[in-house]
Amino acid sequence: MRVLRQTLGALLVLGAVASCTAARGDDARPGDTPRAALAPFERLLPAPASARAEGRGYAFGAGTVIRTGPGPDEEVRRVGELLAEQLRAPSGLSLPVVDGAEGDGIRLRIDEEAEGTGDEGYRLESGPSGVTLTARTPAGLFHAGQTLRQLVPVAGPGTVPGGTVTDRPRFAYRGAMVDVARHFFTVEQVKRYVDQLAQYKVNALHLHLTDDQGWRLAVDSWPRLASYGGGSEVGGGPGGYWTKEQYRELVAYAADRYVDVVPEIDMPGHVNAALASYAELNCDGKAPARYTGIKVGFSSLCVGKERTYEFIDEVLGELAELTPGRYLHIGGDEAHSTPAADYAAFMDRAQAVVGRHGKTVVAWHQLSSARPAADAVLQYWGHDRTAAAEKAAVAKAAKAGHPLILSPADRLYLDMKYDKATKPGLAWAGYVPVRRAYSWDPGAYLSGVPESAVLGLEAPLWTETIANRGDWELMAFPRVLGLAELGWSPARALGWQAYRERLAAQGPRLDAQDVAYFRDLEVPWQR
Repeated sequence: MRVLRQTLGALLVLGAVASCTAARGDDARPGDTPRAALAPFERLLPAPASARAEGRGYAFGAGTVIRTGPGPDEEVRRVGELLAEQLRAPSGLSLPVVDGAEGDGIRLRIDEEAEGTGDEGYRLESGPSGVTLTARTPAGLFHAGQTLRQLVPVAGPGTVPGGTVTDRPRFAYRGAMVDVARHFFTVEQVKRYVDQLAQYKVNALHLHLTDDQGWRLAVDSWPRLASYGGGSEVGGGPGGYWTKEQYRELVAYAADRYVDVVPEIDMPGHVNAALASYAELNCDGKAPARYTGIKVGFSSLCVGKERTYEFIDEVLGELAELTPGRYLHIGGDEAHSTPAADYAAFMDRAQAVVGRHGKTVVAWHQLSSARPAADAVLQYWGHDRTAAAEKAAVAKAAKAGHPLILSPADRLYLDMKYDKATKPGLAWAGYVPVRRAYSWDPGAYLSGVPESAVLGLEAPLWTETIANRGDWELMAFPRVLGLAELGWSPARALGWQAYRERLAAQGPRLDAQDVAYFRDLEVPWQR
């Protein structure tokens, strides 16, 4: 199609007319006035808090250097080096990184008094002499750099439009989860996802490391968890696991991109891989066979055994030592084989273990039916058909001071099919097309839960049906970009008609990065 547009003038005109018609939205009719193409700042995703086009832009080209400020700040220097690396490949420019703030180019500046930015926000100012990125923190500078990446051409040198962007996030927690337990994925594949997420200002990566089908992280005190429990996955494949060094490498890689890793060891259910690895963890002392199906709710740790609590203390202790972030996720969902009283007693002790290791508990919202620890964070994964009593328990916990992470299954579960033609994925929460994934307000989603109680939101990718990079990216993209905007942009900036055009403008960048995204027909994708 690109060749035809370049060589046949008539088809070029027809293609432009068709594109304008598609861009007018669902109500477009023949004869309507075509909407003008989005200006550069209007294409930014997530939509910034404030953007003003003004004056001449900056010529991004062979002479461009990246200046990392007046002082020898090593972290700012690292931000500059990473930005240079991200810009070099698509532009073909050398982009040397130099100390000092004076001179033309891309200038990174820390200003602890920068107004309107907060801890993660920034100000981007572009004019003929260069682009200045200002933030209170290096994290803010990193986010400013990701905005700049969208203002330079997809390939080659060009002009950064003149103007100012002042920006900050709506929610503190903007996360994505990947399940490496149902199907095993390498650290390199997860690193690729980190890069994809970070460029849209997602700042948390939740790793579902264990489940009935596999245990994916080495634990020195219980070595068979990985060596045996890691040797299976859905469908009977070989599985696999990460060494501690590989996990540390991933955590550091994410931290360089201002993404915090939140590891999850699910309990007291979803534990067949652990039970199969160690007979002593079973109430009857007999290890079950490894499991390669996709049923849930059939396994449980032995709540009455003291050895169970030694197990979780040693496992979570090693995990806490490996993880610099503040959170440890202990699951707590679908514990159908654990009686309610046993569940509450177990979660009391498990939460205490997390606290002793200096971390904050995150658990799925079923913990609201037990006794959440004082500082526990609850992750809601219900949907429109979730029972009112269950939603009320979550709202009650929020009113008691427990922050919520919202992951509604019929909005943000990335393993839900787009439509009946989608090959990978499930549909128990219904189909989730791109429009549905985006068209809701996290600040007003749950009745009785004010926006101030919402820590943020997260898009989980469960992998019962996802075994390769192509299916992973097809299911995640472009829906995870909607998650990024819902988590970052102010409520007044949200709206499907404008978003679909911003999303369409990301098409060439996703193509250039070889992302296998789903081309939703409601989005007028640019090529």
